Amino acid sequence: MRTALIIGAGKGLGLAIAERLAADGIRVIRSDIAGNVDVTLDVSKSADVETFFASTSGVDILVNSAGIAGPSSAVTETSDAEWHRTIEVNLNGTFYMCRAAARHMAARGWGRIANIASIAGKEGNPMQGTYSASKAGVIGLTKSMGKEMAATGVIINAIAPGLIDTEMVSHMSEANRARSLGKIPMGRMGQSPEVAELVAWLVSDKVTFSTGAVYDISGGRATY
Repeated sequence: MRTALIIGAGKGLGLAIAERLAADGIRVIRSDIAGNVDVTLDVSKSADVETFFASTSGVDILVNSAGIAGPSSAVTETSDAEWHRTIEVNLNGTFYMCRAAARHMAARGWGRIANIASIAGKEGNPMQGTYSASKAGVIGLTKSMGKEMAATGVIINAIAPGLIDTEMVSHMSEANRARSLGKIPMGRMGQSPEVAELVAWLVSDKVTFSTGAVYDISGGRATY
């Protein structure tokens, strides 16, 4: 039985992904910074991530779904603290987890990593410069690692969701939410189970010749 570690699984996309993978018979370890999870882990702290992997018997699948929305403000009005906190969680946390997990997976010759990026990382959302930058970094990291690990049996891909109906959306300003919804040809927000279905496929044995790629799930919003 394979083991999947889902980061940010206390709620939202992470929880939906954990439930979907468990339905496939995968042993799921739900992790978050707090809440009703199997492991409490702050992925923004490199030492904590390294300690976790030093003590675990093996993770075959990693899904990096931890993330924060960051400030809803123009870049010129964003504070250092807001910038650093968003980057620490969204980008640094993904880096720390990918680095540690990929080492273990490569040693065993098989692994799957799915990073949750965002359409904002491709387009750059106004009034979300910090979040957009952090998710653009996740996309770049995924592409680089996909190439680096291509011959090891470890496949690393990202998904770029558009507006998904999760708690994070409730923290967006009304203007940002309306602007994002207006860009979706399907005219609605996506649902967490729809995202979880895509992730379940990406971390399965069915995906064997795609790595370092970014899969959009945006209701038609994505244009490239």
